[in-house]
Amino acid sequence: MKKTLKKGKVEEYIQIVARSLQLVGKKYKQYMNEGKSKNSNVMEKLISLCKRRGFIFQGSEIYGGLAGIYDYGPLGVEFRNNIKNYFWKAFITDREDTYGMSAAILMPEKVWQASGHTELFTDPLVECKICNERVRADQPEAIRDHESTHAKDGAKMAWSEPRVFNLLVETKLGASEKTATSVYLRGEITQGVHVNFKNVLDSMHPKIPFGIGQIGKAFRNEITPRDFLFRQREFEQMEIQYYIKPEEAEGERLFEYWKQFALEWYYGLGFKKESLRLRQHALDERAHYAKDAWDIEYNMPDVGWKEAWGIHHRGDWDLRRHSEFSKVDLSYFDETTKERFIPWDIECSGGVDRAVLFTLLEAYTEDELGGEPRAYLKLKPGMAPILAAVSPLLKNKPELQTKAREVFVMLKKEFGSIAYDDNGNIGKRYRRQDEIGTPWCIVIDFDTIGDPSNASGQEKTELLDTVTIRDRDTGAQERIAISELISYIKGRL
Repeated sequence: MKKTLKKGKVEEYIQIVARSLQLVGKKYKQYMNEGKSKNSNVMEKLISLCKRRGFIFQGSEIYGGLAGIYDYGPLGVEFRNNIKNYFWKAFITDREDTYGMSAAILMPEKVWQASGHTELFTDPLVECKICNERVRADQPEAIRDHESTHAKDGAKMAWSEPRVFNLLVETKLGASEKTATSVYLRGEITQGVHVNFKNVLDSMHPKIPFGIGQIGKAFRNEITPRDFLFRQREFEQMEIQYYIKPEEAEGERLFEYWKQFALEWYYGLGFKKESLRLRQHALDERAHYAKDAWDIEYNMPDVGWKEAWGIHHRGDWDLRRHSEFSKVDLSYFDETTKERFIPWDIECSGGVDRAVLFTLLEAYTEDELGGEPRAYLKLKPGMAPILAAVSPLLKNKPELQTKAREVFVMLKKEFGSIAYDDNGNIGKRYRRQDEIGTPWCIVIDFDTIGDPSNASGQEKTELLDTVTIRDRDTGAQERIAISELISYIKGRL
């Protein structure tokens, strides 16, 4: 990646980094670690569960994998889609003042020059003089972790001076090297909305205030990807850019509104009140475009408070800059007041993958059931990758299999995310479904089909066409009619 900062700016930036390191190492680090839980190895257990049960795999694992790259398995992709659908419904389809779109990943270099990313989208890095590995200079934990790898050798640690590293991922488009055009894989999805502002304005004729939202991939050449899905090189974002009149009072009111809206949305994923907090950025933390910035933070087990979601008052930075660089008018004309102005932008933005990680960490639960320890995902039913699992009591009884398949097909048509599970005994099925977060297990037994081969040896006609439904969290079981299953599940979603 070519350097884009001029020499004087590099030196100035390094001085800022040095001052920031002192802050990170003392007050900021202390603040971020408030409420940090004792080491419980929850992350290690969750990573193991995710691979074992088909949620998340290391990217290209059979070739040794790529750091900061992950693939989603059958259950993981369903879970991630549930989160994305929940976002889209709350921020786009349930509202009258927002529009959805999907911008391209590849964007020309000039877009990122206008947004400031080629100059300012940087991290400070230092290089180990022993092994030449590079780590972020503003991450004391990463530095300590690396130093520990050399401690056993007794080597004397030495680091290079901090220098600037641009995070954008560059590539070339074109048939030959001479005529190829430099483009970037987008470092954020935000700019795709801003460069389409006029297109949405001309096609949809929205009245201000209004928002444009999207979900999509972004790429960052992270120096030290870490903490599983928390910091990746390829990741997915979900966000909305909300355009408002350039008025201070209006900006403060709507900024506060979106802060609370985003926080309530995040709680809806299944978080306890004490697991999330709002934190305002200090002046020296704010991005180059931000008039104000707040984060929703999650208290990660064994780690401490980490950013989950950002609410940024971007002012007119993006539209103004793109107007200047593209020579296209990106102003808004208010038909009511007959005023023309460049709107301000309030951004609500979060990582899909971070939402996946944090929701799984929050849901991971260890307890004892029936005198035996168990680990399970206490997911909200609407978020669970499988809503219910249907099983015959015994796999080798065709009459139970037939009825179980009937119930499975009925529920599958209604809800989609229904599993059929006849592998192993019923106890093992319960534990397996608990571990992946399935809220309910439905069992078809001899009473369901009116067969006197039940435990009592007597036909129980009152239980004909009923099933046992078991609750994941409590293990409690109840008997309900097959005809009531759909309404039972719908009433608990």
